[in-house]
Amino acid sequence: MSEKNTSVPRRFEGRTVLVTGAGTGFGAEIAVRAAQEGARVAVHYRSSAAGADGTVARIKDVGGEAFTVQADITVHQDIIRMADEVFARFGGLNALVNNVGDMAGEQTSWRDLTEEAVDHVLAVDIKGTLLCVHEFGSRMLDQGHGAIVNIGSTVIVRGSARAPQYAAAKYGILGITKSYAQAFAPTVRVNTFAPGFIETETLLGRADWKSGRREDMISRTPMRRIPGPAELAGTALFLATDDASHMTGVYLNADGGFNMLGA
Repeated sequence: MSEKNTSVPRRFEGRTVLVTGAGTGFGAEIAVRAAQEGARVAVHYRSSAAGADGTVARIKDVGGEAFTVQADITVHQDIIRMADEVFARFGGLNALVNNVGDMAGEQTSWRDLTEEAVDHVLAVDIKGTLLCVHEFGSRMLDQGHGAIVNIGSTVIVRGSARAPQYAAAKYGILGITKSYAQAFAPTVRVNTFAPGFIETETLLGRADWKSGRREDMISRTPMRRIPGPAELAGTALFLATDDASHMTGVYLNADGGFNMLGA
């Protein structure tokens, strides 16, 4: 397990990456993949310290270097403290992946909507993402380089009758991305990566997913499968690589063809 993974490219050799919400799910896989590609990684968590420690252990198993940082991204002072720590530890930052998001997974219908649910999802997905882009992007601008990847969702294409606040929040991330892409250009690039459904442990445990929705989604997806998070980790990181050097303000979707976005 300690040998470096030679089946992936080394696109982040000598670079530093911060992944928010990297204690579990998609964030954990992005963090591990970044390390496999040569990055030193900061693993952010809010409350799942054990999960973040587990991600760091996985990174060390593949010969990488990582440390954990804690912050509630809905609190600006927490973000400032985290940025201070990350920039001090790394001496700078090449890439930020804003993976944290609340998808209202416990909600099954718009009829279940509460004011608390709206406030929470918008605070995490909109306020949190915006403040992270603002704080880290400003510092990247000062250092003279950097790339930011915001994790969005293809929910924006069709909306969500199940959780309208989630669709609204993910649509808002496009506004954040485009605004700061303009503000930070040409020094810092800001893009959105939008996966479709990913079979994380959270999704696999959802009642609707276990009672027919999974099969329905597969039948309507041209690629005829729903990927696990590890498969899309490298795709998300692509937007922070040199190969994406002329891409900013972009919405890049990977959903197996489910939405087939037109120009």
